[in-house]
Amino acid sequence: MAAYGRPTLRDLFDESPTPHIAHPPRTHHRDYYVATDGSFRGSSGGLGVVIETRDGETVARRSVTDAVPDNNVAEYRALHLGLDLLAVRAPRDASVGLVLDHDDLAANVNRAALAARQPRHGPPHPYRVPTTSQHHWRGIRARVAGFREVRAARIDSGVNPAHCLANAPDQYAFVNDEPARCVLPTVTTDSPGPQYPPPSRANRHTGNASD
Repeated sequence: MAAYGRPTLRDLFDESPTPHIAHPPRTHHRDYYVATDGSFRGSSGGLGVVIETRDGETVARRSVTDAVPDNNVAEYRALHLGLDLLAVRAPRDASVGLVLDHDDLAANVNRAALAARQPRHGPPHPYRVPTTSQHHWRGIRARVAGFREVRAARIDSGVNPAHCLANAPDQYAFVNDEPARCVLPTVTTDSPGPQYPPPSRANRHTGNASD
């Protein structure tokens, strides 16, 4: 399970309003959650990845140095790495929640996920992908289309558990030696009864305040 005092990726995903746009409360729960982050400082950079099941079990972590030309490439490359790691550890019919601290990347992923489900219509809005990240974006789109459902949540970098892995790969390199795992989330049966949003969002719908 997740370490005491540290929120699971599912907690971070659930607390972000992004996944719940046009989604009933029941449908935002995912089988796997992936947090990624990329860093760039001068001529060096780093990639961080954390993958968990919905139960908080760690599937994989990575903290690696990488030579990147800019921060955008680092962010896209980190997500590409995270999805590649998940693809060899999860079934193709898995639903996936991504936890990202890059606004445009999260928006592009959600557009790509919608486009994968309705290929005749394409994305609801044009992608905004930096030229230097086009190669990794093609890989990301292929991975997104390879899972049953993918949704990205936007969080602050300060609470992204992949942030420290990306920014200090020399200190966290030990996570790369963790044994490979293929962890299946606990099977649960969704209740057919009414669904209610968590309290953090339920409170937003009280009174006359608008979202």
